[in-house]
Order: sequence, then C-alpha cells, then structure tokens
Amino acid sequence: MTVVTWIIRLLVVLLLTAFAIRNADLVTLRTFLGYEWQAPLVLVLLAFFVGGVIIGLLSLLSTVFRLKREINQLKRVNQNELAVQAPPASAPAPLPPPM
Repeated sequence: MTVVTWIIRLLVVLLLTAFAIRNADLVTLRTFLGYEWQAPLVLVLLAFFVGGVIIGLLSLLSTVFRLKREINQLKRVNQNELAVQAPPASAPAPLPPPM
C-alpha cells in the first residue's frame, strides 16, 4: 500500500512541476492603492491557494474548540454516571448459603 501512495505522490509532484513550467509567465497584480506586484503566475496561484487554506483553517478553529469542549463535558458526565451505577468496590462478595 505504501508503494501505491508513493507512486501517487510522485505523479502529483510531476503534474505540479509540469504546471509550474507551463505557467512561468509574469503577471501583474494591481492593488487599489496603486501598488503593482509582478510575479510568475504559479507563484501568485500558490500564494492565493495558501491564503485560502489559512483562512479556511482559521474559520474552523471555533468549531473545533467548541466540539472539544463538548466532548470533555460528555466524558465527565459519562464518568459520573458510571461512578453512580458501579457497586462499591469495598463490599464483600455474598457467601453461598450453608448446607
């Protein structure tokens, strides 16, 4: 299975390299303040992709923390219920009736 994974990774790297070679032309980004930035198209695409990933991860942080807090609360409730249901460990086992 690891061989298949490495083959897929190699194919992805080769495809991305071919994409980068084919899109090496310079593009100019103009901002609202009159600033211009020239960079290869691949670099611009990569920068916006990474920026989108970072924004997406930041938007998920509140959900992740809320779910972790809920999991911890449910674990505490579960432990409390198990403690109430469990018989005391110090009670001796009942003896069989004498014959």
